[in-house]
Amino acid sequence: MSDIVLGTFNAKYIHVSIGLRYIFANLKELKNRTVIKEFVVNSQVRDAVEVILKENPKIVGIGTYIWNANEVAEFVEIIKKVAPHIIIILGGPEVSYTPHRVDFSGANYFIQGEGDNAFYELCRSILDDDAPKEKIIKAKRVNLNEIELPYKYFNNEDISHRQCYVEASRGCPYLCEFCLSSLDKKVREIDIDKFLKEIEILWNKGVRSFKFIDRTFNQNVTTANKLMDFFLLKEPPYFIHFEVIPDNFPESIKQRIKKFPPSSLQLEIGIQTLDKKISKNIYRKLNLKKIKENLEFLDNETKSHLHVDLIIGLPGESIEQFGKNLDLLYSMTKGEIQLGVLKKLSGTTMSRHDKKHGMIYSNKPPYEILQNTLITFEMMQKMKRFTRFWDMVYNSGNFKKSILYIFKSSKVYDNFFAFSNWIYTQTESTWKISLDRLSHLIFRYVTEVLHIDEEEFKRVLIDDISTPTRRRLPKFLIVEIENKRVTKKSNIFNKRQIKHLE
Repeated sequence: MSDIVLGTFNAKYIHVSIGLRYIFANLKELKNRTVIKEFVVNSQVRDAVEVILKENPKIVGIGTYIWNANEVAEFVEIIKKVAPHIIIILGGPEVSYTPHRVDFSGANYFIQGEGDNAFYELCRSILDDDAPKEKIIKAKRVNLNEIELPYKYFNNEDISHRQCYVEASRGCPYLCEFCLSSLDKKVREIDIDKFLKEIEILWNKGVRSFKFIDRTFNQNVTTANKLMDFFLLKEPPYFIHFEVIPDNFPESIKQRIKKFPPSSLQLEIGIQTLDKKISKNIYRKLNLKKIKENLEFLDNETKSHLHVDLIIGLPGESIEQFGKNLDLLYSMTKGEIQLGVLKKLSGTTMSRHDKKHGMIYSNKPPYEILQNTLITFEMMQKMKRFTRFWDMVYNSGNFKKSILYIFKSSKVYDNFFAFSNWIYTQTESTWKISLDRLSHLIFRYVTEVLHIDEEEFKRVLIDDISTPTRRRLPKFLIVEIENKRVTKKSNIFNKRQIKHLE
């Protein structure tokens, strides 16, 4: 049994909460009275309550995020009904800014800001019977070089089966209105030598997949180069994910990126819009010339895998302009294009656009836009389905050759929009569509709607399916295939990258 339980609901089992481990690492003498319990959002909240109550805790701290806000609210409600004596402390981005659009009012305390030190101080005062009367605790920003780093607290299960998140810095120097990181305008870095010693410990424990949560990996060129040098000296296979700004690739960074082997380096590049007027209106820096040059370099001279982001529903941007953005971005990169719908997060300044552009958002997580003066609710629904089917068909890498038939002879956006509308009429759903069924739907669309010869497209679809990472042929495609054999190719880190490489 433990006096303190640290918990959260992760989006997936494979995710590890770095936030909880930061807090645990800095609990000082309270560590041996504390345990971490993690759950996933699709698990039963009551089961999580049962697990935590077995510890008979005095204090429960829960990491609260946009993806688990509803689960946390239900958790608080149940705990306060069945064990009202337990002190509940909520922290994380979802409770650090107001208004709270989910009812967390049953919690005893909210830590707003960085909880690395503040959680310890609050627990210490509670256990010493000197609990503060204020419900909201305003945490100070920590000195990253004075707190203990969390990596030694990744256990064997984390290392063997889950995604290890790491950070070399916090904050972002940019002012993009839709992003909470813009509120922390100064980038604070962890001493790079100290950080690399910690990463070396993880490497020696067997970690080979590192997802950096830094907002601007390549903002400090010296640090970026040292991080890349660390991994380039290691023996592959390994998988590294960095979030990068698209217009800062000096020659020293370029030369290092070129050295990474296939499927080892993934770069997430936030574009969001290619319209200069829209970009300026949300305080987002946009250098189209540099973006085009750097995407061309990354695609043609490196083996890195790209995730390039666009947002639907930005204030003042029509669907027609979004379509032009998508067409242009498709022409600029071979990487995945991640499409998302605009969200309004508490703490940002997006509300200033509401009246002028008729911005109406859902009050339920993830607070996505429902409509505005340029995009009706009906169209926004269609675009949400568009993004889902885009990820299933284009981004998945399962249909690299087949997708070209859908894009053929016209614009990418227009063609995929027509396909998206058609496939929804067949499924009336965007979820629980098996890969075999999706293959058949694509086959029907291309042959029945686009009138492509069946035998011709069968060969294309078989070729997509028969590459080394694919599964067996679906029944409707079982034919005699000369010199074709469907095999499987294993990769412990990122099968999706392998699909794109092929």
